[in-house]
Amino acid sequence: MANSTVADSLLAIDIGTVNTRAILFDVVDGVYRFLAMGSSPTTAKAPYHDIREGIHIALTQLQEITGRTIMGVDQQIILPSTTDGSGVDRCVVTTSVGEPLKLVAVGLLEDISVQSAISLASTTYAQVVDTLSLNDRRKVAARLDTIVRLRPDVVVVAGGTDGGASQSVLGILESIGLACQFLPENQRPEVLYAGNEKLADQVKESLALPSFHVAPNIRPTLDVEQLEPAQTVLDQIYRNVRVKGMPGMQQMDLWTGGHWMPTASAYGRMIRLLSRVYSASRAALGVDVGASATTIAAAFDGELALGVYPQFGLGETINGLLNHTSLAEISRWIDIEVTDDALRDYIQNKALYPTSVPGTPTDLIIEQALARQLISLSLRRLNSRFPAQASRIQWNLMPYVNPIVGSGAVLVNAPSYAHAVLMLLDAIQPVGVTRLMLDQNELSAVLGAAAMINAALTVQVFETGSYITLGTVASPIGRAERGAPVLQVKVSSESGYSSTTEVKFGAIEVIPLPAGQPASVSFQPYHRFDMGKGPGRAVKVDNMVSGLYGIIVDARGRPLQIPPELPKRAELMRKWLASFEH
Repeated sequence: MANSTVADSLLAIDIGTVNTRAILFDVVDGVYRFLAMGSSPTTAKAPYHDIREGIHIALTQLQEITGRTIMGVDQQIILPSTTDGSGVDRCVVTTSVGEPLKLVAVGLLEDISVQSAISLASTTYAQVVDTLSLNDRRKVAARLDTIVRLRPDVVVVAGGTDGGASQSVLGILESIGLACQFLPENQRPEVLYAGNEKLADQVKESLALPSFHVAPNIRPTLDVEQLEPAQTVLDQIYRNVRVKGMPGMQQMDLWTGGHWMPTASAYGRMIRLLSRVYSASRAALGVDVGASATTIAAAFDGELALGVYPQFGLGETINGLLNHTSLAEISRWIDIEVTDDALRDYIQNKALYPTSVPGTPTDLIIEQALARQLISLSLRRLNSRFPAQASRIQWNLMPYVNPIVGSGAVLVNAPSYAHAVLMLLDAIQPVGVTRLMLDQNELSAVLGAAAMINAALTVQVFETGSYITLGTVASPIGRAERGAPVLQVKVSSESGYSSTTEVKFGAIEVIPLPAGQPASVSFQPYHRFDMGKGPGRAVKVDNMVSGLYGIIVDARGRPLQIPPELPKRAELMRKWLASFEH
């Protein structure tokens, strides 16, 4: 790690649905570090209806913790810092607060270009409220009425491959143009055109809207989907909508020079950085379970697949969860007797009181079961967008990723780190050998935003203990009778420490590593089990550094089979948790 730094202090403000945080980074002994954090309930809703009040409270708390003056008497951040040490040099802001953007997806074909527009919508905090395509049998008047009634914030147009049909695209947009004429100027949607590039000028002329944006075609050919260039433009639209509709957001524009980011986009940047800098396989996965959404970021050789799912947030939107899954699918993660009515009641109460925390052991079990299901559903949605080069042992399993980073209060505030490990293992079901990490201070998004202006800060803070390495997970893939030996793990270090452990199918085994020194670890699968190198082939990892739980062998098989009968399920789940207590 390089010790040279730009030596600029940086203030990061994260405005979430539930909490607003002010986070200070600065150089200590030549290295950037996370210094302190102030926090406040977010004040976007009643009684304040202005995010600035929550920011002011968080900054005041940060000043009290650090003894450093950050705001002036006018309650504005002092930018840049002064010679007496007041203020900060740079400021970044990430935000996920507010209702999801209402988005209309437009394309030629329902299962091709419209689906690409929907995929683009899933890269930010947006809800698709309607779709328009050639397959739509509604008359123009009916389409127009729907758009006027819904009053979308943004329309994404993805019709036509490059050089493809033109009149069909223009015909579909007729309803959009007419509807906008009936809407007040301040309620007309922003339009993102990401279709046939040769038609961009004609589309702009036909719609005659001031808020018109053009991005490279997200479906240049029938078999190619490229979302990332359009994601940047969609982020700008998100900022525009928030600045217009949320008091206090204009102030964020001034403090950051207009470069504040949606939290999910900043989170994706951080995971992509991890894949490039810290992953030998150049593949990394981030999972963030938030109140407003569950966000999944997967980076493969620099290519980012980002999924933001407001319908799977652990807050107000959770009351719609049963539209996407069943009570039985949630209950499979519960090891005690919980009635369907009790489970429904918990979901409804969580939607009404998103800041509530589990008050009883039963509440805790339900909340962790919900977290598992939210992650699982989100991964299922994003899986189809993983790039072709993502390495897989089997087509129906997770691709190989290393590291895996978990974020979100339900993980960070779990009663023990073992609970966090099991939530991640159960929901993600990783394969091969991967490092499992916990973003204990929930810094990933703000570090991703900071990387745009100071990459050294992001790298150095990551390396100085702000993330916890929970352990190295080894997941042999195959099927066997429960209790049959499937993997031998040999550990050796230069100090002379050595151990050999045989792991049986169906078990979780925690194998300690010598503290403070790297070890050489060999994984030898039996019975044609696969550790990522092929059936029966050994995998050796040199210089493995101990995490909190050393090596965690998850030999439960993939996909994970959970007994439907409560007594059997409870017995197994308690054994799995007890594996971490030795």
